[in-house]
Amino acid sequence: MTEIQNKELHRITSTAIVHKDGKYLLLQRSPNKKAFPGKWTVPGGGLEVSDYINLPKTTSDHWYFAIENSLRREIKEETGLEVGELKYLCSMTFIRPDGIPTVILSFYCDWKSGLVKLDEDNINYAWTAVEEAKNYDLVEGLLEEIKMVDRRYHPPSAEIRGK
Repeated sequence: MTEIQNKELHRITSTAIVHKDGKYLLLQRSPNKKAFPGKWTVPGGGLEVSDYINLPKTTSDHWYFAIENSLRREIKEETGLEVGELKYLCSMTFIRPDGIPTVILSFYCDWKSGLVKLDEDNINYAWTAVEEAKNYDLVEGLLEEIKMVDRRYHPPSAEIRGK
């Protein structure tokens, strides 16, 4: 097991499951990435101090929406896309291969505008229906998250639920 130097510090990251016309955006990570090289995932990345430190504070002591702002920045950098309202889905934690404890906040949103233009961190992309997503080498747990989001966009009808 990896030795954690400071058990109170975590890297904060966020991801977005982007929905467009019944499909979800998947990105294939570069084989050079530290975590999950070559795997298929969704846009996202880490919160940086620069995401808020040079902005006016929302209150006298705080910055609100730093995670959401950093996620929008990451989506734009990785894909060139603009997205709608970011809605919270779930969270997870893991220890990266380099020993850094990481918290991932997962969101979902609708595509707003733009065409996908990948950055150097990603080598491929696909818009896929939920049932097709299982054919990709996804980061563990992502298929379940996509299914969670799909149920929010397409809840089962009352007849199917037996009501």
